[in-house]
Amino acid sequence: MSFCIIGTGMYVPPKIVTNDDLAQIVDTSDEWISKRVGVKERRFAVKEFASELGLKAAEAALQDANVKAEELDAIFVATISGETSSPSMACMIQKGLGASCMAMDVSAACSAFLFLLETAAAFFALHPEFQKILVVGTERMSGILDFNDRSTCVIFGDGAGAAVLERGENYLDSVITVKGGNDVINIPHHPGNSPYFEGEQDTPCLHMQGQETFKYAVNAMSQDVTTLLERNHLTADDIAWIVPHQANKRIIDFAAKMLKIPKEKFFCNIEKYGNTSSASVPIALHELAKSGMLKRGDKIILCAFGGGLSNAACLLKW
Repeated sequence: MSFCIIGTGMYVPPKIVTNDDLAQIVDTSDEWISKRVGVKERRFAVKEFASELGLKAAEAALQDANVKAEELDAIFVATISGETSSPSMACMIQKGLGASCMAMDVSAACSAFLFLLETAAAFFALHPEFQKILVVGTERMSGILDFNDRSTCVIFGDGAGAAVLERGENYLDSVITVKGGNDVINIPHHPGNSPYFEGEQDTPCLHMQGQETFKYAVNAMSQDVTTLLERNHLTADDIAWIVPHQANKRIIDFAAKMLKIPKEKFFCNIEKYGNTSSASVPIALHELAKSGMLKRGDKIILCAFGGGLSNAACLLKW
């Protein structure tokens, strides 16, 4: 038993930070960022935390689906930038919505929204009584960036995306891969002040090896899309849209070239929001859904990659 998506929502903070704004605090330029990443501006939270961003996206998705919080059977949330380790962001959002269902976080960095969908599919299969599940990706990436590192701080932005899922048959197939390790992407916790700890710890900010991430992302996205097409006896002509993780416009372009799929089939909004990690795919999906370009019955592929290292993709019928 799978599901169908009956509503989407998103929220981004009102504060717009352009490439020229960042050039005032780090050694960079609009030309450098635009050419290498494809980002023109991003949103940074001024007062809001990840739970607040996620709550607003969740409320928007519920409204879009015409579903009340008390109808939810579960809430699954993804974040790498929450303001608390405990309670989970899912618990925070559950309270904010006034829901009474189970709630838990799933951690898989930028791939996490796809992991949320897979988790929801499993819960629908295991619990016949479950009818509706809310999934949310929410990130305040600005809180874990090193603004002295121009190679990473210019890429990311803050935001949240959400979807309401209902028991159905539109989640057609998925693929999930994890290649564990912290040598390419790493976000250490604060080491704390234990008088007994003698280990070394890097600064509690995002650290990323750009070239290695780029190569992994292109190959992972290409392989995952190919797997879904071959396994379901489809061609690129059968797919209306591919909604990729918005990490880098050049990654998307390279993957499209490797797959021999027109770039026009890849929905992109990275120029407006930057890389919002787990919120990236649901934000893009929401904007595509509301653009009028996505039609009922269209087959679409969502795909993502990120820390873990992890990558995932799924085939949906809209």
